[in-house]
Amino acid sequence: MAYTSPIWLPGGHTQTIWSALYAQCRFMKALPLVRERWLSPDGDFLDVDRQSASTPSRPLLVLFHGLEGSSRSHYAQAFADWAAQHDLNFLVPHFRGCSGEINTAPRAYHSGDHQEIDWLLKKIRKEHHTAGGNKVVAVGVSLGGNALMCWAAEQGSFANKQAEAIASICSPLDLFSSGQAIGKGFNRLVYTRMFLQTMKPKASAKWAQYPGLFDLDAMMAARDLDEFDGVFTAPVHGYKNTMDYWTKASAKPLMRQIQLPALALNAINDPFVPASSLPTKKDVSADVELWQTKQGGHVGFTQGNWPGHIGALPSKVGQWLIDAAGINQKERGKVHG
Repeated sequence: MAYTSPIWLPGGHTQTIWSALYAQCRFMKALPLVRERWLSPDGDFLDVDRQSASTPSRPLLVLFHGLEGSSRSHYAQAFADWAAQHDLNFLVPHFRGCSGEINTAPRAYHSGDHQEIDWLLKKIRKEHHTAGGNKVVAVGVSLGGNALMCWAAEQGSFANKQAEAIASICSPLDLFSSGQAIGKGFNRLVYTRMFLQTMKPKASAKWAQYPGLFDLDAMMAARDLDEFDGVFTAPVHGYKNTMDYWTKASAKPLMRQIQLPALALNAINDPFVPASSLPTKKDVSADVELWQTKQGGHVGFTQGNWPGHIGALPSKVGQWLIDAAGINQKERGKVHG
């Protein structure tokens, strides 16, 4: 992917923040999302937002959001817009607790949640096949992309039974490096504070459901994601501590095991993901393609005149998924706009 930031939007921080707050979808063809509630195998629920194409049999694009993201995130809106433009079915499963209502099970979600992605994609594939469709592609953004890559690696040769191609966008594939980076300097003052402002109330609500599940006082005192993950995310999801979680949930060490077409897109100037932590060709299988742009920030990639638009990201990644999945011209349907 070739990307050059507008001259009026220099630097990884500005590209990250501006795109999330002010950039616009280019075509604005996205349709209203319809919410469905799915029951999970452990008796919990997940909320899934769906945008339907002209027919149920059209190819399906699944988007897994990032940390504290949702179908309302700027990147999800941009992909919804792109899917509508290309007449693809579009689905956003919300990780537990991210749809606006706290889930009922003790667990929440985490960066290595490949088991959750596995049952979701199996259910999605089955329902799409029943509706007459036969092509599913998936994209994961940030945390969702790391979990998606973990899923592909864990599934190996079985992954292509659920999806034809996958992509990760600005994902922290080495969680230790990214966790350290977001806990320092400007990142700590801005991004860490932003995440903890929503993560702590959710964790508190989880403790209210299950008193004693974790050390509530220590969680409320957490000053960064290292401390928060050590008190809440790791123990609640079966990890010994932060280091155990960050090590075992990182996709990078597993990416040689991926056996379906996969794209990993990262920006070198991403404030969350140090360039030195990004995978190289020797770290991944022959089925993984690496796009590493000099600019873009964290899920930024704004283009055009002020205030800019974020249509280039889903356009480039979406086209790659279409080509990698072998979706032919008849399956693509009419392209609008």
